Amino acid sequence: MRLRYTVEARPLTQQEEASSTTIEASDAGEALTSFVRDNRSEIVSFQSMQGRESIATVRRNDSVYLVRVYSN
Repeated sequence: MRLRYTVEARPLTQQEEASSTTIEASDAGEALTSFVRDNRSEIVSFQSMQGRESIATVRRNDSVYLVRVYSN
């Protein structure tokens, strides 16, 4: 079963606004993997939490992002 996930990325080192993307995936891990692949990034850490939200740290070039993945 495919669900719709929102992936929010917020830079940890800058005061930029968070950006969000909607991805269809079978679970939060697949949604994060798709996001990372599309953004040419790398997962530094990933914590799948009970319930509907997961948290990851993602690195792209010289920037690090806090990423929230949650189902809609």
